[in-house]
Amino acid sequence: MTNDQLTRAEAAPAGSETLAPRKLKTPILLAVFSLIALLAFVFTVGDQSTQIDISNRGGTIQLDPLVFPTMLTNAVLTVGMVVLTVFAFLRSLARQPVPIWVTAVFAALWAIALIIWVGAGANVPLTWLLTGTLALSTPIVFGSMAGLVAERSGVVNIAIEGQLLSGAFASALVASLTNSWVAGLVAAIVAGVLISAILALFSITYWVEQVVVGVVINMIVLGLTDFLYSGLMSSDPQRYNSPDRYPTWSIPGLSEIPVLGPLLFSNTIVVYALFLLVPFMVFMLFNSKWGIRTRAVGEHPKAADTVGINVNATRWRNVLLSGAIAGFGGSYYTLGLVGAFGSEVTSGQGYIALAALIFGRWHPVYATLAAILFGFASNFRTLASQVGADLPTELMAMVPYIVTVFAVVGFVGQSRAPAASGTPYITQGR
Repeated sequence: MTNDQLTRAEAAPAGSETLAPRKLKTPILLAVFSLIALLAFVFTVGDQSTQIDISNRGGTIQLDPLVFPTMLTNAVLTVGMVVLTVFAFLRSLARQPVPIWVTAVFAALWAIALIIWVGAGANVPLTWLLTGTLALSTPIVFGSMAGLVAERSGVVNIAIEGQLLSGAFASALVASLTNSWVAGLVAAIVAGVLISAILALFSITYWVEQVVVGVVINMIVLGLTDFLYSGLMSSDPQRYNSPDRYPTWSIPGLSEIPVLGPLLFSNTIVVYALFLLVPFMVFMLFNSKWGIRTRAVGEHPKAADTVGINVNATRWRNVLLSGAIAGFGGSYYTLGLVGAFGSEVTSGQGYIALAALIFGRWHPVYATLAAILFGFASNFRTLASQVGADLPTELMAMVPYIVTVFAVVGFVGQSRAPAASGTPYITQGR
């Protein structure tokens, strides 16, 4: 099975030769959000301006803030949203799929309008906003890539939450005992692989329902880490929960660039690994023998078996690899963001990573963009409190999950999972 044949099989599932129905879900959602932008971001602001601070805090290069008239700027952004919405409607009425870039650009315009609106009459620290968004998005991206590796091979990975949480716990404990973040990172990867081994054993070898196995694993890891946290770490936090944190590596000169410097050139090893992981995943998935075999066993396992690919062995390797990726990302919670392990430190981010994967249509780049969107939604409530926006704190706490629901409800119908995802492959000899 060649790469071109597999790509055509993914793009054209059975029955696609019939006239495709009009799918108006995405255009309708875009229209609703355009209306919200018009009513909230344009008509509720008066003669105010929004300051965007583009200087780095404590940096050698200090620039004057950018000043935007709030109403006019958001009116222009809303016009752009309306244009994209009309384009989406025309595509849907013509029974053509809405390109993913339309959704991505629309989301970017809506987020910018939201920032301008919240910052009306105040100063928005852009560098802090973007670096905070990247920090919160990092473990979600790793979780999405973990889910991608497993699900592209045909195994539903609901256990991303457990993999992230086990990586966070193991990294904090080992880094505290050894006073070494390197040891903590290795322990996080090993913990993620062990959790994945349980998922692979039951879902691939013993054909247990994969969603059920994933949920059970998450509950077991949650209960076990809570027990060890309260019984071990809390008894002597100085010894068991004071890990050596990831150092921040700044590239001289480049790290001083306003906005982009702290965002791209002054980060920890996990963030730099993230910058390499996503393009590497794109290349490997679509341009390597491993990627062809992975997609083959995820789309047409029987056909892959007939050409000599060991389906279950391939799935086993991919699930273990997914655990290593998730464990790596989970270590960022304790060795990067927080600096210590806490009960339920991941806060359901594994499920959000899974939503980002679905929203991103099982593609590395699109899933990453979706994860960044969720990271921005999480960071937005902090921004709102910083600029003094009069918004209910309860509503702000709900924002990431509201975004998740809208993303999955609005776009899951247009996303097609790998055809064999969730279906165990039973070889002829068994």
